[in-house]
Amino acid sequence: MKGRSMSRAGFLRKAAVAIGAVAVATLIDTPVLFAQEAAAGAGAGGSVLHFFGAAIGLGMIVIGAALGIGRFAAAAAEGIARQPNAAAQITGAVNLPLFLLEGVAILAEVFVLLIVLLK
Repeated sequence: MKGRSMSRAGFLRKAAVAIGAVAVATLIDTPVLFAQEAAAGAGAGGSVLHFFGAAIGLGMIVIGAALGIGRFAAAAAEGIARQPNAAAQITGAVNLPLFLLEGVAILAEVFVLLIVLLK
């Protein structure tokens, strides 16, 4: 059982690296990358790439927030199952980091959307 969870973690790390590489590749301006002159019509193809990068960024934000919130909920449920008398303290201790995690995810989504809208 432990070997299976380790392989899942390895897969998630490789997937995150691959998604990050694709996101970085989409954010690079193609004429700058290949040292070409930017023609008047060449900007139209490059202007679409930031939408793709923003979509990947938003997906990574949502996945990261979901994994974090899931871990908090699982830890809280396990703690409450072990000590039902301490349910109020466990819930109170989990709420602040959970709200901070959600706030960071919402701020990151707003920043990505601002980048897209102001581009």
